[in-house]
Amino acid sequence: MDITRQKNYTDWYQEVIKAADMAENSIVRGCMVIKPWGMGVWERLQRLLDDEIKRTGHDNCYFPLFVPVGLFLKEAAHVEGFAKEMALVTHTRLKIVDGQVKLEGQLEEPLVVRPTSETIIAESFAQWIQSYRDLPVLINQWANVVRWELRPRLFMRTTEFLWQEGHTAHATGAEAQAEAMTMLEVYRTFMTEQLGLSLIVGEKPPHERFPGAEHTYSLEAIMQDGKALQAGTSHNLGQGFAKAANIQYQDKEGALQHVHTTSWGTSTRMVGALIMTHADDDGMRLPPAVAPAQVVFVPIIREDADIEPVTAFCEAAAKRLRDQRFQGEAVRVKVDTRDKKAQDKRWDWIKKGVPLVVEVGPRDLAKNELCWIDRLAIAKKNFEPADTFVEKVEERLNAIQSGLKYAADKMLAEHTRSDIKDYAAFREHFKKKADWLGKPGSAGYVRAYWCGEEESLAPLSDLGVTVRNIPFDQPKEPGICVLTGKPAAQQVIFARAY
Repeated sequence: MDITRQKNYTDWYQEVIKAADMAENSIVRGCMVIKPWGMGVWERLQRLLDDEIKRTGHDNCYFPLFVPVGLFLKEAAHVEGFAKEMALVTHTRLKIVDGQVKLEGQLEEPLVVRPTSETIIAESFAQWIQSYRDLPVLINQWANVVRWELRPRLFMRTTEFLWQEGHTAHATGAEAQAEAMTMLEVYRTFMTEQLGLSLIVGEKPPHERFPGAEHTYSLEAIMQDGKALQAGTSHNLGQGFAKAANIQYQDKEGALQHVHTTSWGTSTRMVGALIMTHADDDGMRLPPAVAPAQVVFVPIIREDADIEPVTAFCEAAAKRLRDQRFQGEAVRVKVDTRDKKAQDKRWDWIKKGVPLVVEVGPRDLAKNELCWIDRLAIAKKNFEPADTFVEKVEERLNAIQSGLKYAADKMLAEHTRSDIKDYAAFREHFKKKADWLGKPGSAGYVRAYWCGEEESLAPLSDLGVTVRNIPFDQPKEPGICVLTGKPAAQQVIFARAY
């Protein structure tokens, strides 16, 4: 690619998406068109995560895209949190008069285009739940949501995006808390093992909680420019939404009780996290678990040569590969028969991040061997018999999967500073430009004690720094707040973030 991370990280990110042909900006400002390769990645993420969600006992549902604005008004903290992002439907039709568009059929109550579904799902829960025998309710939905974005960026922040949102209702606060933590662990396992992300998992401080929640937990992934990306959240909503929607059940003693609810979600932002975590200056690098194609064969022939024998060899090898397994599934294989130069096809797949690209020409055919390239080491061409390649494909895909995770873990470890003890050093660290972490002087995370006083964070606004979360793994001893010098009981993660 022409643009490197060191030259311009922001432009590099956009170039990776373009070169991999994953998505493009729509004519609708802030929205994106997800192209087949990008959608293929999302579908892999969706399938893998959906399987895990269902294993924990949740069922998929679907709720309306439109939410009466009055439902949001029932939960004051919730509407305040989303007020600036809401898109509203106020009329039911258009009328064209002398070439001018006029609105007609004004609604008595405006409809909000779903920014999240707690309010409308709570209304359904109020109908579904009558007795303790109806609990718990464990549901999930895959849907789109709309939130106006001032500074859109493909996959990271778009006005419309795809996501899943889980919603549950429980008899007790303890059950709701256990649910929130269970789903947080589902996310952590999925994101580390399947996506190869390196995460800091913890609780959000009170001022960063989801609007209306009692507790919010997040998974913060470090990107290659040192910024944090909130990859997913899980919320214990307590009884606030239940009381607003009057979700009550009759307990075993016959008394009426309000339920305790949770919600949790993640989105197409995970695709952005994959790019910003794993891509390099040659394009995308996909973990095999989520690559739409894990192995691609590129037949190579001269203009005057017969392509059929080479293509037949590739198809036969591909068929054998599909009988192999990676993570319990058939290996996903593609044979690229496009009428295009072999070198261009090879680079197309390298830029898309295909884990293994295989080239086969007439001379390889004569030797019954092939040439393969590992996406983590594209400078090296490997030659071996087709039988050997087929037999070792699972081993090599596993090596690529673990290699990407190792690199992400190394990046987080090397760019999380725990040695900053005072505000002068803290400010000096974050005065550095947020840039590619391979470039000297770039700033990453700071893990330090914080007193918990929200007003102490005001000076950080000009640095663009926030508290990301309070990590679960805390030191046993208290310390001194890095911002105020006051006693502090907990360490937090400070970072710039997307």
